[in-house]
Amino acid sequence: MGTASLIAMAAVAATIAGCASQPPVRFHSLLPAVSSAAAASAPAATAPLVIELGPVTVPAAVDQPQWVLRAGDDSLRVLEGERWVAPLRDELRAAVMARLAERFNAVDARMQPGAASGWRVRIEVQRFESVLGREAWIDAAWSATSVATPVRTVACTSHLHETAGSDAPSIAAAHRRAVQRLADQIGERL
Repeated sequence: MGTASLIAMAAVAATIAGCASQPPVRFHSLLPAVSSAAAASAPAATAPLVIELGPVTVPAAVDQPQWVLRAGDDSLRVLEGERWVAPLRDELRAAVMARLAERFNAVDARMQPGAASGWRVRIEVQRFESVLGREAWIDAAWSATSVATPVRTVACTSHLHETAGSDAPSIAAAHRRAVQRLADQIGERL
């Protein structure tokens, strides 16, 4: 066996060993798990609130599959093994819409072809920050415009902070609570 073959075999073995030593990737969602109580509860008897929720924008620094965390020394760390199950902007949109449906009998205009939208809602997340062992922050500017009366617009800024534990699932749970509060603030103003 030649030197080139030995080098190639060593490279393949090193690559395989490197892959085997990588910790598994864990996926998280901003959507809460469906509880049996929530699944069994009947929707409100009122007419549904039809919402056209536009794309949610997020800061470029966190617009990636891997989690970005702020460390105690104020530096940023990318956690390769912790990821959102979908792009963060899509997770945020889905979680806000799910909470609006749960609490305010809202329906997504995209899922109701031909339904007259009651409100157009836009969300711009300006800060989506996680500090392991301390907190989760979401700062968002949002607006809602009545489709029937376009001059009726609500524009607000939400600053949401939730305490988090020292592991990734607790950070995800803290962000879920913050997103639910954001959706509640939007729903209460419509």
